[in-house]
Amino acid sequence: MRTTVRDVLSKAGEEPITMLTAYDAVTAEIVDERGVDVILVGDSVGNTAHGHETTLPVTVDQMADHTTAVARGAEDALVVADMPFLSYGHDDKESIENAGRMLKEAGAHAVKLESGPHTVELTEKLSHLGIPVMAHLGLTPQSVNQQGYALQGTSEEAADRMLELAAAHEDAGAFSLVLERVPAPLAARITDALEIPTIGIGAGPDCDGQVLVVDDAVGLSDWTPSFVEEFGNVREAMGDAIESYTEAVESGEFPGAEHSEGVEELDELY
Repeated sequence: MRTTVRDVLSKAGEEPITMLTAYDAVTAEIVDERGVDVILVGDSVGNTAHGHETTLPVTVDQMADHTTAVARGAEDALVVADMPFLSYGHDDKESIENAGRMLKEAGAHAVKLESGPHTVELTEKLSHLGIPVMAHLGLTPQSVNQQGYALQGTSEEAADRMLELAAAHEDAGAFSLVLERVPAPLAARITDALEIPTIGIGAGPDCDGQVLVVDDAVGLSDWTPSFVEEFGNVREAMGDAIESYTEAVESGEFPGAEHSEGVEELDELY
């Protein structure tokens, strides 16, 4: 049964929420089959699949394409499309059109905005139009040129400001909040203050849910942040398989007779 925004809301304080990224139909199918609640089509695809150093170059068209693929592969999970850099926040008409495209054309069920004072009113407008919004505070990778990748909310003033913004986005209609690279005590404080669920990434154990980049979680990345746990070693498994393939071709073991088609049926023809 399809996970809905209401299902995610109902889990706050009751049941842990699981979320992973995916960028293609095959990965989405695997993630979905394992019972993950939410699939985030993250703009981290710029790093994981397109070879960029940051998420900034990712376009709306690219996000729509990846979201469409994920939506085809996921039958049960809630699919959330990340809105890429400069696709929202500077012009309401364009912001609404870009976000609406993710639902109308790409098949997402909600969008995620890297949030700040500039997204409170937009969150309210999108929510009123039927576009569910997942907010995102703390380390926001699209602001890399301003904040880098450092731990956020490390002063009393910054912590209070984050709490105020979290409450403002809840009031504006956001159905959940991602907290990225935030001190665990602050994440716990924000989680306690909100009725909507928080989903942490590098934000400690007290959030209502957790999210990781799937490449990091399965051990496909060549480097992972300190807050990541690798739950597999896909990179090594792929390397071993490719090495075995190369050796089999070079030695003449592959392809063998069992891999050849039409040998008996078309024998007379040749």
